[in-house]
Amino acid sequence: MGKAKPRTLPVTHRPVIGITMGEPAGIGPELVVKALADPAVRKLGRFVVFGMNELISYAADQAEVEPFWWRLQHDSARAHYDLVHEVVVLDYDEYSMLGQNVARATKQGGEASLRFVVDAIKSALKSPGEPGSINAIVTGPICKQSWRMTGCRFPGHTELLANRTHSKRVAMMFTSPKLNIVLATVHLPLMDVRNIFTIGRVYDPIDLGNQAMINMGIERPRIAACALNPHASENGQLGDEEHRVIKPAIEMAQHAGIDVCGPFPADTIFHESSRRKYDLIVAMYHDQGLIPLKMLAFEDAVNLTLGLPIIRTSVDHGTAFDIVGKNIANSQSMKAAIHLAATLASNRVAQHVYHARPGIG
Repeated sequence: MGKAKPRTLPVTHRPVIGITMGEPAGIGPELVVKALADPAVRKLGRFVVFGMNELISYAADQAEVEPFWWRLQHDSARAHYDLVHEVVVLDYDEYSMLGQNVARATKQGGEASLRFVVDAIKSALKSPGEPGSINAIVTGPICKQSWRMTGCRFPGHTELLANRTHSKRVAMMFTSPKLNIVLATVHLPLMDVRNIFTIGRVYDPIDLGNQAMINMGIERPRIAACALNPHASENGQLGDEEHRVIKPAIEMAQHAGIDVCGPFPADTIFHESSRRKYDLIVAMYHDQGLIPLKMLAFEDAVNLTLGLPIIRTSVDHGTAFDIVGKNIANSQSMKAAIHLAATLASNRVAQHVYHARPGIG
C-alpha cells in the first residue's frame, strides 16, 4: 500500500493570533492599528490584542482609521470565552498613560508590556480549543530599560519565553526575503560571549534553524556557520574558537544529516555572491547577524523564537520613541510577523489534526 498523501485543512480554517502591543510609550499601538487595518492581514486569522484600548484608539484616530475591533476588559469573564469577533482588544486600562506625553522608558510602561506578554504566553500554553486559547503570539517592540525598572531579570522576550515555557533549547531567528539568520548568542555584552561559547551553544541554532527552514518548506536547507574571530582566526593566529568550538559543532550537525558548512569569515559570507548559496546563516553573536540583516531587510524582517512549544514571532525593530505620535511608523515588519505566525499556526494545526506531529517550536 502506498503512503497516503498528507491532507490539508479547509481554507476556512483561521488561527487565533495573539498580538502584544509592546511598550505603551512606543510605536506599538500604531503598528497594531496599521497592520490590522489591512483587510488582507485580517483574512489571515482572528486576533486578540493584549494592550490598551485608549492608546490603540488614539493611534487609529491619528491614522484616520475607523475602529474595526471589539473591546473587552482583560480580566472580565467574557475575555475567557471563545472569540466571536474578528479582532478583540483585551484592554488593560489600569495602566492608563494617554495624555502623559511620555515617549521614554518608564516603570509603568515596563509593567504593562511585561503583563501583556506574560498573559499572552498563558493563553498560548492552553490546550487547542480551550476557551481563551490562542494559536500563536506576535510581539510588539518592548523597551528593555522599562523592563529593568520593574525588577524583571529577563533582558528580552526570548529569555522570558524560554523561562515561562520551560524550554531548554531556544534560538533567536530572523527571517526575510533576502536573508535568514539564527543567532548562537543573544542578549549579553560582547565581552561575555566567551564565557558561554560552547559546542552546544553553536550546535543548537544549527539544529533548530535547520528544522525551522524545513517547516517553512525548504526540504534540505543549506546552512553556513560564521566564524567568531576575524578571518576565521587565520588558522589559529587570531583565536582558537573556530577549531575548538565551531568546527566540532558543525561536524556534529553534519553527522546528524544537516547540510552545514563553515566556519566562514563574517566579513565575506554576507556578500550577495556568498549568502545566496545558503538558505540560512548562523551568526555567533547578536550584531554579527543583525547588522547585515537590518541593512538588507529592515522593514520586512521577522523575529522568530525557535525551540518553544508555542509559536512566537515579532517585529525586528525597537520602540522608536523618536517618532511616536507622528503617524509615520512603518507597519511592514508587523504585517510580515503576523503573516508568518498565521502560516506556522495553520501548519501546526494541520499536523496536529492529521498527523499528531508538532510544528515549529
